Amino acid sequence: MSDPTRPKPPRIISVANQKGGVGKTTTAINLGAALAETGFKVLLVDLDPQGNASTGLGIDPEDRDFTTYDLLLDDADLDNVIRPTLVERLLIAPSTTDLSSADIEMAAAEKRSFLLHDALRQPKMDDFQLDFILIDCPPSLSLLTVNAMVASDSVLIPLQSEFFALEGLSQLLLTIRQVRESANPNLRIEGVLLTMYDGRNNLSQMVEKDARDTLGDLVFSTIVPRNVRVSEAPSYAMPVLYYDPESKGSLAYRALAQEMVGR
Repeated sequence: MSDPTRPKPPRIISVANQKGGVGKTTTAINLGAALAETGFKVLLVDLDPQGNASTGLGIDPEDRDFTTYDLLLDDADLDNVIRPTLVERLLIAPSTTDLSSADIEMAAAEKRSFLLHDALRQPKMDDFQLDFILIDCPPSLSLLTVNAMVASDSVLIPLQSEFFALEGLSQLLLTIRQVRESANPNLRIEGVLLTMYDGRNNLSQMVEKDARDTLGDLVFSTIVPRNVRVSEAPSYAMPVLYYDPESKGSLAYRALAQEMVGR
């Protein structure tokens, strides 16, 4: 039973696709920045052992003393794990390659699928006064990804506008259904986001048509274009909204934030 004295909990969204290179981390960083720019308080949980979201928000590897690994497996203090970023109102729980062994270590835990769920719902989380928690999942359907889905209200799926894009989606949708049936009956699909879209390219148009014909209203109206500014921004350790605020990529992620809040 929920505690009526506690504040409204944040909306928790996993950004997931088991295929790498689809714009998953880029979407997590820039959607987080766009929501923060709108006035929401956002936490980005880096659950990918590659730690690209942490690097992309300016957290150097040598500065990651406490990470999502410690959050999951060592009951680390939230104050030690959650860090500010250069973006006002955007916080991060960083990761390192230590997380790559977490799947094996979590397998022995009694509630192995609920470790992140419980970590993100401890009473001390209220102190951060969050509106959104975005979870950047690893590019695999691992126990880490299952933990993210069990912890989440919904899953946002970036879909690259390239050949075979929809083929890999079926396995992800099956995993979401299995999590819904076994551990999180309220899990829903936040939406499917077309990324790296080139309107001059017939293939991009075909992928969009197939996605909308197959998935209907699950596909966001917003499309993230292939944009060199989006690709360059991580090398400067900042979201594209800071690197080039008026670029097509920045405008797209602002539009996505508005569309998602509106839903």
